[in-house]
Amino acid sequence: MTTTGRYYELVGDMYAPGRWYLESPLDAEGNRTVPREFLREGPLSIDSEPVLPVYQPGHALDYTETEIGLIVASQRLIALFERLGLQDELQFIPAHVEGQSEPYFIVHTLRTIRCIDEARCEEIKFWEPRHGVPEKVGHYRDVGGLKIDTAAVQGADIFRPWGWKVALIVSERVKRAMEEEGITGARFIEV
Repeated sequence: MTTTGRYYELVGDMYAPGRWYLESPLDAEGNRTVPREFLREGPLSIDSEPVLPVYQPGHALDYTETEIGLIVASQRLIALFERLGLQDELQFIPAHVEGQSEPYFIVHTLRTIRCIDEARCEEIKFWEPRHGVPEKVGHYRDVGGLKIDTAAVQGADIFRPWGWKVALIVSERVKRAMEEEGITGARFIEV
């Protein structure tokens, strides 16, 4: 468990020189998989190993986000997560990155925590009836300058905030471990 109250949004370093870019996964038949299933809470059951096409070749990274925000991790990052004891908070789905012999994984977050501190965020927009998506009315449409209520987190090390699952939040413990390990492709924004 974390020992500090500081948390960070973990994002891909889009400015890493010469970095690669990956596309969303394909299934065994070469069809794009439904990305929403990767944003569901709880463990996933995937029938076949997803294939991740390389959109733009470059340096392979330990931490990569696809164009739709899926997290792709190297074996080195998975080993670090395992040493940190994050197996109860994450699911590691084996995936193949085209042109790579090394193992990669899609990282699926198992925890969602209701923790967004709306008063401290720079901007919050909600879905309204005028947007024409009735099932989303009242849910977050956009969250700018994300801030969380650390008391609501109760010591979790890695999770997604309820209502804004595009964000991946990590504790200071995870951030420090990734930096000390020299994990490539990751940036941290304090929330």
